Amino acid sequence: MGIHARDAADVPGEPVPGGLVMFARNLDPDPATGPARCHALIRDLQSRWGREVPLAMAIDQEGGPVSRLLCWVGETPSFRRIWTTSGREGARAWGRLWGEGLALLGFNIDFAPLLDLHDGIPGTGLGDRRASADPAEAAQAAEAFLEGLESTGVKGCLKHFPGLGGTKVDSHRALPELSDPEAILRALEPFRALARPDRLTMVGHVRTPWSGDLPASLHRGHVAGNPWGIPGAWVTDDMEMGGVGGFPWPERIRLAIEAGHLALLVCQTQEALEASVAALRELPPEAVEAAVQAGRAYRLTLAKPAGAPFDQSAWEAWVARVRQAAV
Repeated sequence: MGIHARDAADVPGEPVPGGLVMFARNLDPDPATGPARCHALIRDLQSRWGREVPLAMAIDQEGGPVSRLLCWVGETPSFRRIWTTSGREGARAWGRLWGEGLALLGFNIDFAPLLDLHDGIPGTGLGDRRASADPAEAAQAAEAFLEGLESTGVKGCLKHFPGLGGTKVDSHRALPELSDPEAILRALEPFRALARPDRLTMVGHVRTPWSGDLPASLHRGHVAGNPWGIPGAWVTDDMEMGGVGGFPWPERIRLAIEAGHLALLVCQTQEALEASVAALRELPPEAVEAAVQAGRAYRLTLAKPAGAPFDQSAWEAWVARVRQAAV
């Protein structure tokens, strides 16, 4: 779930989450004090909720246009620029850089990289967040990024299954649609190459010829029951996005649980959080138990919280390396 606090004392005790997603709003923008404050927030929340099983602490740190750490590190290159200028070596180096910084702060998940194919279509919110229009290259870029990222103990996430390349609207605003089966199967190739049962895969809000009136994120045939045999530790994109906005909360939550997700992201408003919790409580406990157990099993694979003080000197050295690499 998303929160709006910058200090643990301001985070309500209920509901008890399995994980939290941080945004720029959670980060004190002062580079002198903000990183240590973020570290304290994560440390204190792990102490509150992650003693037995690590709390999933996630952030979208792709670099380029989606960089939650922008206020502390400045502008950095997009995934596409990294791939086109420095290939696998660059993607691996930037994955490792982001992982090192996130680990210093206490994060254990980075919602990156994108496997969506580049298409040049404007207005979708994707742009150069994607490495390549070629499925093999998209897979190679993501694989290298993950090698670097996961070498630091921070886990990555493949997104946005089954691929948003070729869509014409931003799923934050409305439900995009893909109609060409051959293009969809081509877009699945990077996921087929990199998906694993223990690796997070974020499912996008997009309608396909096989999902009927539902977005893929709410359709079991595009998640745990997909006919392509692609495994994953499945997680929805934000359930407050316009792509699923046409479904009432009880139906939205029920369909996502039935689809086989281990986590449902509700990131923006208290009203949505309350509505989603109420919807979960309306479901039979046995309907939710599979997701609870899958989420717990995944969290047990996360690095255990260190509980150590913030290493200011290591952070400053890391920021200097990021800025040098971005030149």
